[in-house]
Amino acid sequence: MPAGAPAASQRKPGVPRHVAIIMDGNGRWAKARHLPRVAGHSRGVERVRTVIEASISAGVEYLSLFAFSSENWQRPADEVSVLMRLFVSSLQREIDALVRNGVRLRVVGQIDAFEARLREQIAKAQEQSAHNTRLHLTICASYGGRWDIVQAAQRLVAAHQPGAPLPGEEQFARELSMAFAPDPDLLIRTGGERRISNFLIWQLAYAELFFTDVLWPDFQEEAFADALAWYAQRERRFGRTSEQLVRTG
Repeated sequence: MPAGAPAASQRKPGVPRHVAIIMDGNGRWAKARHLPRVAGHSRGVERVRTVIEASISAGVEYLSLFAFSSENWQRPADEVSVLMRLFVSSLQREIDALVRNGVRLRVVGQIDAFEARLREQIAKAQEQSAHNTRLHLTICASYGGRWDIVQAAQRLVAAHQPGAPLPGEEQFARELSMAFAPDPDLLIRTGGERRISNFLIWQLAYAELFFTDVLWPDFQEEAFADALAWYAQRERRFGRTSEQLVRTG
């Protein structure tokens, strides 16, 4: 690690290693205040900064944010255009601070769907932060869980040799777009909905699911702390019994 770069944070007891968040409620937040939807998205960018800082403080190692789903392309064209411009401006504005704070940025999804300027900005931001290890921040954009599974299967089919053993779960997982990260321990969804909406379908198999009515622009440090506290009380058995956990604990 380069001299002067922040060291990896010490994860506190009971804190999830990997937190994934579905950031929902920007539009409803704006509508309730008689503001254009873009105002909600702009305020939502501020909450991203809040959660990044809170994650670093708690010692979370991986933070994955669902920013734009593959289905979101169906939204009104003017809103999609605003979101893309906001994405570009946010990357330009935030990347220096991310690098200073030891955050490594990755963007996963169908990146080819973005215009050239945004693709270039993404590549530049990823390269600038590639040496960082304090927090691994993944922005899932133009992403869908079903797409992720299909593209992994297509890679395996293309690489499979006749007569070779068929791949198992481990080989399959290595072809997913987030193979660099452990599966999420905790999923947080804001905005009151109780579904995962095609986000990390494979990877969320054993995640703890925390749903809150708080809209994303209102999701402050206290709300994030509440989610972490809830997670710390969960018993994660992964198919085993409570008695087995006590004996092996």
